[in-house]
Amino acid sequence: MKDAEEILEVERAEEVIPPRFPDSLIVLAKRKGFLFKFVGTALLLSIAAVFLLPKLYTANAKILPPQQNQSMSATAMLNELGPLGALAGSGLGLKTPSDLYIAMLHSRTVADGLIDRFSLLKVYGKELRVDARAKLEERTEISAGKDGVISISVDDRDPQRAADLANGYVQELEGLTRTLALTEAGKRRVFFEREVKLASDDLANAELALKQTQETTGLITLDSQSRAMIESLSSMRARVATQEIVVQSMRSFATPENPELVRAQEELVAMREQLDKMEGGQGKRTFADVPIENVPAVGLEYVRKLREVKYRETLFELLAKQYEAAKIDEARDAMIVQQMDIAVTPEKASWPKRGLIIAISGIFALLVALTASFWMESMERAKKEPLFASKLEQFRGYVLGKRKY
Repeated sequence: MKDAEEILEVERAEEVIPPRFPDSLIVLAKRKGFLFKFVGTALLLSIAAVFLLPKLYTANAKILPPQQNQSMSATAMLNELGPLGALAGSGLGLKTPSDLYIAMLHSRTVADGLIDRFSLLKVYGKELRVDARAKLEERTEISAGKDGVISISVDDRDPQRAADLANGYVQELEGLTRTLALTEAGKRRVFFEREVKLASDDLANAELALKQTQETTGLITLDSQSRAMIESLSSMRARVATQEIVVQSMRSFATPENPELVRAQEELVAMREQLDKMEGGQGKRTFADVPIENVPAVGLEYVRKLREVKYRETLFELLAKQYEAAKIDEARDAMIVQQMDIAVTPEKASWPKRGLIIAISGIFALLVALTASFWMESMERAKKEPLFASKLEQFRGYVLGKRKY
């Protein structure tokens, strides 16, 4: 009896159970109409939306990083240090000179220049400049690669304007580098530029005062001795004033022990002593050393005004020479903006990427449709259970306010 039961159990275990067909495929087959309609509708809507979206064109310009010449002593020192020198150079910022250009390109000065040049307030439909700057910043990407080359990419609905804006960034950067004193020569240029402007204004005032004196006294010319005396004295005063400005300029970047500064100060002292002798009529007497008080009293006022004009003219000429020399030094030492690639008018729109948007929309719609199909199937099966039906009715009552806690 026991043996027969064991044989029967073995036979049952050896029976092959047929595999169960996946329920998920049954659900998909059942809801295939909903799936096709939902995904198809989503694709049609995404296609329509993609073709209605405004196109954006991207123009790209590239500029080389700023090139600055290191002094021979600094270069020799870094070469002697070897790898440590390279590390020190990196720590001093010598490896990332492009950061300076990128900061300048992101400046408000550059943005305002582009807004004014291309009327971006009207183009972007903005009333405030701060909103136009934000829009321009949003449509601009400025980055530097590992090789240091700076890339400027600008998006715009007008392909030509996109190229003009990218090239405009480079032009505004060139203008900004010319106005900023980035080097020692640049600082001297700014200093002498200010002094030349002041000297020019003083010369104009002196000429106006001389004209008024001529109209008052009726004196137009002087004798040769008085004119020579005035020109000599005015020239010396102008040289002293110019030397004072040079010393003041050198003190802004040189130490008190600097040999050139010491020599300039000694020259200034000698010039002042010579000027004192000329104004007082001391020392060896020449026609240029005659004191100003010896000029006839009738033309004294005229002489003083003329002397002031001559002094201002000489001072202006000397400062103008210093200013031109500083400009030449700055041009030689300045960081020159070199544009490697000029932005050209893009031929294809960079946005919207229609194929990518349609593909993503289709995948997302399919996921939503699959989720909805399985949820509807589970709800349909749950409704057939009495307990679920009663809980569902209870939930509806609470939601509609027909039932209370």
